[in-house]
Amino acid sequence: MKLENEVVIVTGAGSGIGRALALEFGAQGARVVCAARRVERIENTVSAIETNGGTALAVQTDVTNIDQVERMVSQTIDVFGQVDVLFNNAGSFNALGAVWEIDPDTWWHDIDVNLRGTMLCCRAVLPHMMARGSGILINMAGGNQIPGGTGYSTSKVGLERFTELLAKELKREGSSVLAFVMGPGFVRTEMTEIQITSPEGRKWLPSSKDAVEKGLDRPPEDCARATIELIRVACPELSGRRFGPDTDFDKVLRDAKQKVK
Repeated sequence: MKLENEVVIVTGAGSGIGRALALEFGAQGARVVCAARRVERIENTVSAIETNGGTALAVQTDVTNIDQVERMVSQTIDVFGQVDVLFNNAGSFNALGAVWEIDPDTWWHDIDVNLRGTMLCCRAVLPHMMARGSGILINMAGGNQIPGGTGYSTSKVGLERFTELLAKELKREGSSVLAFVMGPGFVRTEMTEIQITSPEGRKWLPSSKDAVEKGLDRPPEDCARATIELIRVACPELSGRRFGPDTDFDKVLRDAKQKVK
C-alpha cells in the first residue's frame, strides 16, 4: 500500500512512538488522525504535521471507552471519508511489582488499555474496512516475559494471539483486511521512564536503566520507519505475524511468496 492520501488513525499519538508514527505517516503523505486522552499533546502533533505540509486531525479519545472509540472512527470517516490504516499504539505499564504487592485495579488497567482498548478500536473500524474491501490493522507489541510486569506482559501475550486469530477470522470471511503486530524494541518513552526512575522499576526491570546507560535504547523513529516498510510489503501471506525494526521486509516477503508456490 502506498500512503499518499490514505487515511491513518494512530492512537497514543501525543508522545513517544505514537507521535513518531504520526509524523512519519504525515511525511509519507497520509492524512493522519491523532488520537489520545491528552488533547494538548495530540494538537501539538497535528501542528507539527501541518507545519511540514501534511494533513492531520486531533480527536481526543480514551481507548477504553467504547463510545469515544466509536466517535473517533465516525469522526474520521465524516472528515476524511475512509480509514485505510489503524495503528493501535496506545499503551499502559503502570503496575510495577510482584503480584502480591501491586494494586489489582492498576494491574487490570494495563490490560484494559493494552488489550481491550486494541480490541475496541479494531471492532469499531473493521466494519468500514471490510465493506470497502481493504485496510490494515497494526497492533503494538511489547515485552511478554517481564517479572514485575505481569499485567503488561499478560496483555501483550494476549494481544499477539488476538492479532493472529483476527487475521484468521478475516481470512475465513474472505476479507482483504490485514492484521499485524509491530514490536518496537526498547524505546525510551514516558512509559519506560517509570521503569528507569522508580524504585519498583529499578528492582524488577534493571535492564531498562542498563539499556539507557549503554545507549542501547532505540529511537522511536525506528519503529515508525519499520511500520512504513511493513505497509509497503503487506499481503495476505504475512497477515497475523509480528515484525520489528530489524526485520528484512524484502526477505520476509520473498520467503512468504515462495511458500505459497
